[in-house]
Amino acid sequence: MSSVGKIRRMLQLLEQLQSGRTLSSAQLAEQCGVSRRTVFRDLKMLQESGVELLYDAQRQGYWIPGHAFLPPTNLTLAETLSLLVLTREATSGDRAIPFQEVARDASMKLQSNLPHHLTSYAGEMSEAFTIQAEPQATNQLGGREHYERMVEAAIQKRKVRIRYDSLAEKSQIQTLLSPYRLLFRRHAWYVIGRSSVHRAVRTFHVGRILSSESTEEEFTVPPRFSLKRYFGQAWNLVREPNAREQVTIRFQPLVARNVAEVAWHATQKVIWNPDGTMDFTVTVDGIHEISWWILSYGDQALVLEPQSLRELVADRAKKMAAQYEHKSTKRRSRKKKS
Repeated sequence: MSSVGKIRRMLQLLEQLQSGRTLSSAQLAEQCGVSRRTVFRDLKMLQESGVELLYDAQRQGYWIPGHAFLPPTNLTLAETLSLLVLTREATSGDRAIPFQEVARDASMKLQSNLPHHLTSYAGEMSEAFTIQAEPQATNQLGGREHYERMVEAAIQKRKVRIRYDSLAEKSQIQTLLSPYRLLFRRHAWYVIGRSSVHRAVRTFHVGRILSSESTEEEFTVPPRFSLKRYFGQAWNLVREPNAREQVTIRFQPLVARNVAEVAWHATQKVIWNPDGTMDFTVTVDGIHEISWWILSYGDQALVLEPQSLRELVADRAKKMAAQYEHKSTKRRSRKKKS
C-alpha cells in the first residue's frame, strides 16, 4: 500500500480508537478493512510515535483517551465559518484543488462541532459564495495510482520505473525516474526529477504516465536543487536553455487594466502610456510559451520586443488567419454551387 493509503488507514484507526469505545483487534481490523496482523503493526507504530494507547485487559480492547490526540483549537466563529465555506465550495465536483478529499473531511468535522443553530447559518453563508476553480485535467483524474506512487517514492527517496506518453519525443518512453519534487500547477500534477533516459532533470505530467513501478533503488536530491533554480525565469513550465529575453508587449486600453491587475511573472513591470495603453515587460527564459499567451489577446496585444518574438507571433497569426480564410473560401464556393 502507498504512503498516502497508509496515512488514510492510520487516520481511520485513530478515529475508531477515539470514538469512546473499547475495540478489539478483530473489530479494528474489520472497521479498517485490513488483517489483524496489520492492525497490530499499526498499533505498535502509534505507540512508538508517542500516542497514549491504552489496553483494557478485561474487555480485551484498545482505546485512546480524548485528551491524548489533537487539543481543541480556539477558532473564532468567523474563522470556523470561513473555513467551512471555503472547503465546501473549493472541494465540490472535479475542481483542480489538491487534497480536496482531506479538506472535505476536515470541513465535516468542523461542522459537526458547531452549535445546532449555527449549522443552518453556515449553509446559508455557503450559498452566498461561489468559488469557480479551473477544471482539473481529465487524464489527471485517472492517475491517482501513479500520483500516490510518486508521493511515496519522493518521501522514501526511491526511484520509480515509468512508461510515459511523451509529447516532446512524440512517442512512449521508458525511464527510471528519481522524483525530486511534486508540483501542482495549471490544472495538473507534475513530477520533477532526474530521468535515466535523458540523463538530466525533467518535468513529467503525472496524467501522462501510462504505468509505474516502485523500485528499491535509492536516490539523493542534489543539495543545490530547487524548483526556483530549475525553472529559472520560464514563463510557465518550460525553460529554454540560453534563451533569456526581455519581452515588452503593448496592451490596448480594453484589456490593459485586467492584465496589469494580475501577477503573471516574478519579473513583470508595467508602464502606463498617456493614451491608456500599457507596456508590459518581463524577462523570460524562452519565448515560445509566452507567445501563446500573447496570441490569446488577439489584436489587443502588440509585441514591441524582441524582434524574434514579433516574428514568431506574426507567423502564427498569419497561419491562424489563413485557416479561417480557407474555410470561408470553401463555404462561399459551396454556396455558389448550390
